[in-house]
Amino acid sequence: MSFTLAIVGRPNVGKSTLFNRLVGRKLALVDDQPGVTRDLREGEARLGHLKFTVIDTAGLEEATDESLQGRMRRLTERAVGMADACLFMIDARAGVTATDEVFADILRKKNAHVFLAANKGEGRAADGGVIEAYSLGLGEPLRLSAEHGEGMGELAMMLAPLIDAAEEKAKEEAPEVDIDLPEGDEQEAYRLPTVQKPLQVAVIGRPNAGKSTLINKILGEDRLLTGPEAGITRDAISLTLDWGGVPTRIFDTAGMRKKAKVQAKLEKLSVSDGLRAVKFAEVVVVLLDADIPFEQQDLRISDLAEREGRAVVLAVNKWDLEPEKQAKLRTLRESFERLLPQLRGAPLVTVSAKTGKGLDRLQQAVIRAHEVWNRRIPTSHLNRWLAGMVEAHPPPAPGGRRIKLRYMTQAKTRPPGFVVMCSYPDKIAESYSRYLVNGLREDFDMPGTPIRLWMRGQGDQNPYKNKKKSTPSRLRKHLDKKPYK
Repeated sequence: MSFTLAIVGRPNVGKSTLFNRLVGRKLALVDDQPGVTRDLREGEARLGHLKFTVIDTAGLEEATDESLQGRMRRLTERAVGMADACLFMIDARAGVTATDEVFADILRKKNAHVFLAANKGEGRAADGGVIEAYSLGLGEPLRLSAEHGEGMGELAMMLAPLIDAAEEKAKEEAPEVDIDLPEGDEQEAYRLPTVQKPLQVAVIGRPNAGKSTLINKILGEDRLLTGPEAGITRDAISLTLDWGGVPTRIFDTAGMRKKAKVQAKLEKLSVSDGLRAVKFAEVVVVLLDADIPFEQQDLRISDLAEREGRAVVLAVNKWDLEPEKQAKLRTLRESFERLLPQLRGAPLVTVSAKTGKGLDRLQQAVIRAHEVWNRRIPTSHLNRWLAGMVEAHPPPAPGGRRIKLRYMTQAKTRPPGFVVMCSYPDKIAESYSRYLVNGLREDFDMPGTPIRLWMRGQGDQNPYKNKKKSTPSRLRKHLDKKPYK
């Protein structure tokens, strides 16, 4: 297990900015508004030759009740307890506040290794705050600027002894394991998820649908911040777990409202982060509310996942509160087939994030959707199938021109994509392409997954087409002579 560093401090002291600099990417949302970060975000940091895990935490609040700020504080205190070391950040320009003094005492009791950093330390305006930092009793403060990268070398020197000691301890405790590689064909049609390449699952939906609660139940711990308030989640948080024996990385995303209602800059950043998570995912779980399923925004979100080419699983949450389950399920299936024909056959699973009921069915549906998403069909099977489809329903002949579908092959997977070589590809109607796609779904057992179909021409084999007729040169001189009078 790698060395873990938790970055803690008051809101708006620059914790997320430092986190982004350490991981080398803009993963955490950053804004001038305090209190942007709410959940714990982990990332693989690199500082010179040092490699470690860094945790971005919510700003420490003085609230200790069941309010949102109180729940955020408890989540941050939990990160402090599980980390190997803490970097306590203060704002050098604002100086030491009474809140900083309270939290310094708390950190001193909760973690053995606490480093003090005075952020925003560039320029003379920060001199007073750096000197005040000595009063916290945490040793010499590290003067740094997360925005401009100043003080990173000094931070590496502070962490190096602890990281080296942790690596030595890990080597001593690591057991020796003999690994037997499997023999035979290494290339498989379906790539099973591994620890190095886990199954990527994104959970998306409208605000307050229960996405964070569902992921907490899958993890078996309260890792994500939840509550009755809508829009708690802001960052797209990725978590790695062993889900039913399958290595999985699951993404919790912010709730997506209608575009016209998204006005605040921070909410736009949150939605954009969620859309980025969808692009990285392999399977997208669209979480619906059983009370108000298939709202207009639910349809837009489902269509977005299909257009991105991701395997889609629809999960109906809060099923434990539904009194008439069988009648409701029939209504849901009818609405699904009618409103989302592009996802016909996709799994529809009922779950309860509060009680955990239906999570086994959800995991099976995700694995099944991922397997179909990776499916490859032999070319010989495709061409026999294409001949039968053409015989049952030949393509139309626009303008009296007969369209020939010569052969078919699968060009890609993830999602499955097929190419049909034919004459006059631009003349084939969209309805006939849908006829072939629906046939692929039914005959090759590929329900729900997005299928891409391209019609391509082979080019005309006549080299003299569209060329002007020319007269041989040996005859041209005789034709140019004036006729006899």
